[in-house]
Amino acid sequence: MNRRQMILMALPLIAAPSLVLAQATPAPAQTRDPYAPTEVAIREDFEVGSIVVVSKDFFLYHVVAPGRAVRYGVAVGKDELVWKGRATIGRKVEWPSWTPTQEMIKRNPGQYGKWAGGMPGGPQNPLGARALYLYNAAGQDTAIRIHGTTEPNSIGRAVSNGCLRMRNEAVMTLFDQVPLGTPVYVY
Repeated sequence: MNRRQMILMALPLIAAPSLVLAQATPAPAQTRDPYAPTEVAIREDFEVGSIVVVSKDFFLYHVVAPGRAVRYGVAVGKDELVWKGRATIGRKVEWPSWTPTQEMIKRNPGQYGKWAGGMPGGPQNPLGARALYLYNAAGQDTAIRIHGTTEPNSIGRAVSNGCLRMRNEAVMTLFDQVPLGTPVYVY
């Protein structure tokens, strides 16, 4: 372990940039997708099975073993809409329906107003193929989701209304691997 890695491991949990210690060997530049699922080293103090999101870097880490995680690219909330905190997965839904929040409708009535009564799940639904619903410590729905997307090119950007978007194939894999009650930490 080099000096930098030792320093990074000594930093407190809230120091999100210190999460990753080393990355997998990169593919050639012409084929490399920085947001493709990649197994990486992570600090060993994260509990196996947990999900850790570093919003400013657009990555979600699913901790699969002590010191190891699968890193996925995500899109996050734009500007003041970035959600941070601790939650647990309180609900999981395949092909979820979607209803924009009143705040979303107020911010952009032309885009969201027509869906005020909800949109059924399916390939055109903005929540994509799967959704993991985040609940707070009191067991209440935070209205924040880790979900798929109909806009895979949005991954790696701050574009959402607060939720965490993943490519559909990535969220389908994560959905199958995490149970209800999984802890989620968003920095």
